[in-house]
Amino acid sequence: MNSNKKYDILRTVLSIGIALLISFIIIFITSDEPVKAIIELLIGPLKSTRRIGNVIEAMIPLIFTGVGVSIMFAANQINLAGEGSFHIGGLVATFIAVNTTLPLGISPLACILVAGFFGSLITAVPAVMKIKTDSDVLVSSLMMNYLVTFFANYILSYYLRDAKAGAVVSYAIPAATQLNAIIPGTRIHLGLFIALAVAALGYVFLYKTKIGYEIRVTGENANFAKYSGINVLKVTLISQLLGGFIFGIGGGVEILGMYNRFSWTTTLGYGWDAIIITTLAKKNPLYVPFAAFFLAYLRTGASKMSIVANVPTEIVTITQGIIILLVVAEQFLSKYKHKMIAKEAKATLSNIKEAE
Repeated sequence: MNSNKKYDILRTVLSIGIALLISFIIIFITSDEPVKAIIELLIGPLKSTRRIGNVIEAMIPLIFTGVGVSIMFAANQINLAGEGSFHIGGLVATFIAVNTTLPLGISPLACILVAGFFGSLITAVPAVMKIKTDSDVLVSSLMMNYLVTFFANYILSYYLRDAKAGAVVSYAIPAATQLNAIIPGTRIHLGLFIALAVAALGYVFLYKTKIGYEIRVTGENANFAKYSGINVLKVTLISQLLGGFIFGIGGGVEILGMYNRFSWTTTLGYGWDAIIITTLAKKNPLYVPFAAFFLAYLRTGASKMSIVANVPTEIVTITQGIIILLVVAEQFLSKYKHKMIAKEAKATLSNIKEAE
C-alpha cells in the first residue's frame, strides 16, 4: 500500500474518530443519561434482527446514490441532479408497475431499467447545458431537482393518485412487481444484491476500462486529457448519463422494495447523502457499500438513541458535517503526509543503492 492510500485511510479514520468524540461531548452536555445514550448509539443497531435489518434497508439506496455520484464526480462535474433522478426513478417504476401487466420476474426488471433510463435523462440536462451554453452545472442541476419534484407531484395527483386512499398516494403497486424480502423478520429485499452488483460494476467501469480511465484523467486535469487526445465532452457526458442511470435504478429499487405505493411529494435527500458517501469512499465505488453501511448504522443508532435517552437525532447531522469538513480539508494532516512521502522516498533510494 503506497503512502497516499495510507494517508487517505488514516485521515478518514481520524476524521470519523474526531467527529464521534465531539458528538459524545455534546451528548454528555445535553443528555441526562449520556452513557446510556452513547451505548445505544454505538451498539443499539445490533440488539435485534429487526434493527440490523433497519441498517441494511437504509444502506441499499445509499449504495446506488453513492456509486452514481462517484462516477459523475470522477469527471469533476458537480452535478447534483441525482436527487431528481432518484425521485423520477421511483415515479417511473410506479407508473409502469401500475399501468402495465408483464410476466412474473420481468415486471420488476423492466420497471427498474426504464426508471434508470429516465434517471439518466435528468442528469443529462445540466450536462448538455454545460456543454452547449457553458452554464453553471451546480445551479442548473439544483434547479432540475425542483422541476422534477413539481412534475412528479403533478403526475401523482392527476394520473396515479388513488382517490379512495386517505392521502396523496398512488394506486397500490402489484405484488408481482415488488422486490421480495430475503430475510424473515426484516424488510431487506432483493435490491441489496442489485446494489452490491452496481458497486462492483461501477468499480470495474471506473478502474478497469478505457472509458473509465479517460473519465478519471478528465476529472484530474481536463486540459491534459484534451491534449492527450481524449474527447473530454464525450467522456463527461457519459459519466453524467451513467451516474443518472444508477440514481434512477436506485429510485426504482427503493420504491419496489420498501413501498406499496408512491407517496414522495418532496425530495428525500439521497442526493445530499450521496455526497457524504462519495467523500468517505474517495470516489471509489468499491468502498461505497462500506461508507453507506457506516452512515446507515450511525443513523439507525441515533434513531434508537433518541427514543431511549431522549437525545435529538440531529446529533448525527453534526457528526456528518464534521467528518466532511475534516476529510475534504487539504491541510488536515498535510505535514504527516509529507513525512510519509519523504520516508517512502528514502526507503526506495536505499533499496536502489543496495541493489547496485
